[in-house]
Amino acid sequence: SYFLRHARSRNYVSESEVCKLESLPLDFGDYHPLKPITVTESKMKKMNRKGSTSSTSSSSSSSMMDPLSSVLDGTDPLSLFAAAADPVTTAAPTDGARRKRDKDESSAVGSDFEPWSSKRGEILARYTTTEKLSIVSGGFHRKATTTGSAVSEKVRTRLEELDDLEEGSQKELLNLTQQDYMNRIEELNQSLKDAWSSDQKVKALKIVIQCSKLLSDTTVIQFYPRKFVLITDILDTFGKLVYERILSMCMDNRVSLPDNFSPESVNDTAKETCLNWFFKIASIRELIPRFYVEAAILKCNKFLSKTGISECLPRLTSMIRGIGDPLVAVYARAYLCRVGMEVAPQLKESLNKNFFDFLLTFKQIHGDTVQNQLVVQCVEIPLYLTLYSPAIDWILQCIAYHAPDVLLTEMMERCKKLGNNALLLNSVMSAFRAEFIAARSMDFIGMIKECDESGFPKHLLFRSLGLNLALADPPENDRLQILNEAWKVITKLKNPQDYINCAEVWVEYTCRHFTKREVNTVLADVIKHMTPDRAFEDAYPQLQSIIQKVITYIYDFALLFSVEKFLPFLDMFQKENVRVEVCKCIMESFIKHQQESTKDPVILNALLHICKTMHDSVNALTLEDEKRMLAALINGFIKMVSFGRDFEQQLSFYVEARSMFCNLEPVLVQLIHSVNQLAMETRRVMKGNHSRKTAAFVRACVAFCFITIPSLSSIFTRLNLYLHSGQVALANQCLSQADAFFKAAVSLVPEVPKMISVDGKMRPSDAFLLEFLCNFFSTLLVVPDHPEQGVLFLVRGLLNVIQDYTWEDNSDDKVRIYTNVLHLLSAMTQEAYIYHVDKVDSNDTLYGGDSKFLAEINKLSETVVSQILDHLKTLGKEETLKRQSQLALYFFNTILAHGDLRNNRLNQLSVNLWSLAQKHGFADTKTMVKTLEYIKRRSQQPEMGHFTDLALRLPLQSRT
Repeated sequence: SYFLRHARSRNYVSESEVCKLESLPLDFGDYHPLKPITVTESKMKKMNRKGSTSSTSSSSSSSMMDPLSSVLDGTDPLSLFAAAADPVTTAAPTDGARRKRDKDESSAVGSDFEPWSSKRGEILARYTTTEKLSIVSGGFHRKATTTGSAVSEKVRTRLEELDDLEEGSQKELLNLTQQDYMNRIEELNQSLKDAWSSDQKVKALKIVIQCSKLLSDTTVIQFYPRKFVLITDILDTFGKLVYERILSMCMDNRVSLPDNFSPESVNDTAKETCLNWFFKIASIRELIPRFYVEAAILKCNKFLSKTGISECLPRLTSMIRGIGDPLVAVYARAYLCRVGMEVAPQLKESLNKNFFDFLLTFKQIHGDTVQNQLVVQCVEIPLYLTLYSPAIDWILQCIAYHAPDVLLTEMMERCKKLGNNALLLNSVMSAFRAEFIAARSMDFIGMIKECDESGFPKHLLFRSLGLNLALADPPENDRLQILNEAWKVITKLKNPQDYINCAEVWVEYTCRHFTKREVNTVLADVIKHMTPDRAFEDAYPQLQSIIQKVITYIYDFALLFSVEKFLPFLDMFQKENVRVEVCKCIMESFIKHQQESTKDPVILNALLHICKTMHDSVNALTLEDEKRMLAALINGFIKMVSFGRDFEQQLSFYVEARSMFCNLEPVLVQLIHSVNQLAMETRRVMKGNHSRKTAAFVRACVAFCFITIPSLSSIFTRLNLYLHSGQVALANQCLSQADAFFKAAVSLVPEVPKMISVDGKMRPSDAFLLEFLCNFFSTLLVVPDHPEQGVLFLVRGLLNVIQDYTWEDNSDDKVRIYTNVLHLLSAMTQEAYIYHVDKVDSNDTLYGGDSKFLAEINKLSETVVSQILDHLKTLGKEETLKRQSQLALYFFNTILAHGDLRNNRLNQLSVNLWSLAQKHGFADTKTMVKTLEYIKRRSQQPEMGHFTDLALRLPLQSRT
């Protein structure tokens, strides 16, 4: 009963002055902690380890050295440690070193060269078949040998095994599906690795020879590119195994060869083994396996002579002339180019010779032998010609890499001279630099026009040209003519799939170089072609790509929505999940590019329609993450809408948005915040002096929030919004509306559950409730009493709710809340409150320190203090003594801050609490010492002499 009757009288202004930090003038000189540090690189001295150099960075500033560098004196302890290690151990080749060497060799062509691995997946996906396949399977059993047999017997056995392969110890597996075939190839790959690891080198060679033979089989011709990828994977594995085996034989005292070793540094054993492999391969009778296996180990020539690779490449190129089937031959050339680029990218002459050889035999593609083969397999010429594309594309890419324009022009002229050259022309456009193609766009269009329509389809040629023009710009004077020539061909295409594949590419060119008029024409043409027979249903990926390209280049949404056919184009997306994805793309672009708020009715209507589409896709099965993403996009749009000073129109927009997006809770929360912001903006414009009209408008805003908050499901979201909206209502002098919000918050507290979901996990709600109530108390200080409701009716109501709320048994939050209530009640007894709401009279003004008002506060304080002390008594059991100690100190600090300790009874209570906090040894000694030091410092301030006596009455007890 004596706490608030003796609450300390506060002068907040003078206290604020005392608490301000002391400001002192500083002279930084040259040094300042935020001044940029200049970093200079210094080479570190070489260690004993061969080739080991490192560098350290030392920061230099005009006033200070880098402390780390000065301590190390230019030496790195990790490098010293490594240098001191056993040199034999450090020199042993590790997997990491081998990986580094492989990476260095493969990167000889630079990162701008598209590697084979990126094309591999595309070929596997594109070239499939439903035809039945066959594969020849060899008997890979190892014959038993007697122990202790002579070397000659071992050699004879190996030769017999190789002869078995030649003489047909294989069986043919028929009627395999594509998947069965791929599984069998994978088994062969695994068999190769197993044979090698178990030192069965002859068996490994037999597997590779058998796999290579499969590349001469074209019985299912449309499967050939896929088969080539699978088989060459095995050849690559074999080549790597042989190379690493010979490299491991070159180690001298466990020191491996450097990356750029010379043949002279290779020992005789390794050279002999290497020659042995080449002799074995030379004895293979059939051309195709002999070519492929030798090409696979081409890199091993490095062990024999410096010129080995440069001598082998022309010979292997000439060997390909012996392959009769043009498809098999062109893939062999592609494999040779691939190996050549990996091991000797500088030997471009051999690659060029390879391609020019191909040009000489190009007419074979249209010969009778091939035509007869296609008739037997029922394959059309256009489909057959597309089988060549991966191989020719790769050959041309290898040749065109860093090639001078003169060479590219010469190759282009050679292609021109060949008849039926559409296939070559397509590969040239796929492989050559985009800048080279774009600069000669009209020449290529002329060549495309001259091509024979019956062979390679012209629309594919225009598609390839369009892909180049998306990467590089043609001459400005030719741009319109290029578009007209291309679109003449594209618009005549009858097959919707062919049409959309081309149109998708050329839309980007149109958007890059032309106005909305041309873009509108192109979109209209796409709608015209894709609407009949609902053809758009099979082309959603391409249509999505078109939308993405349009919004990438036209991100001024006023301009975008003035494109007449843009919204009708969106209507083609009738599959809901695709439609929603497109809407998300458009909204992401709007949020990213829209710099200023808008009130353009065209933009608003279109985006409301798009947002409504996203909102309506939400159902019971929609994931929370998806809801969150959709809500974020819609909120981004809502934040960008502004009608300037037309606040009523702004509120009408928010009302419409609420009705449209009622299923997404984060959107409703955003709308409440936006309307509150609108009310505060109105207050700012009126400088707090509302007219009859603006007062009515603000009440309308408050009403919007009051009827929207109950529709939210999250209880803490509702509590915080009631509090926030009540504060806004109070700031706008809507006192009865503010009371309604605060009453709603008070009545909602009993509904707070014990556990709530936070980020998908269940957590106790006590801490969240404590945080909310502390904020609520801060607001209640300035809320004036209602003339008909009695003194402090809101505080009383809240205390009743806290009293009746069921708290956890092991929780002290109730007492912590009561302690915070004492802070509030103490502030309420002051003559002038610490803060006010402008143009709102708080209780300090209304009551003017009336004794009856202070008596009511005193009654409340009696109740609260007795509740706190009763709770401290219940914590006297052994298992709760630590909690008792913490709460006693917490209550002591409250009295210290807010009580008038000149009162003897209050002084005695504080001493008792101090003793209770330390009584059972649970008090933190550091905290107690600091608290006592604070009291002693306070005692030196004016009118605080009584703190000296208090400090003497507060002993520090040792834990013992």
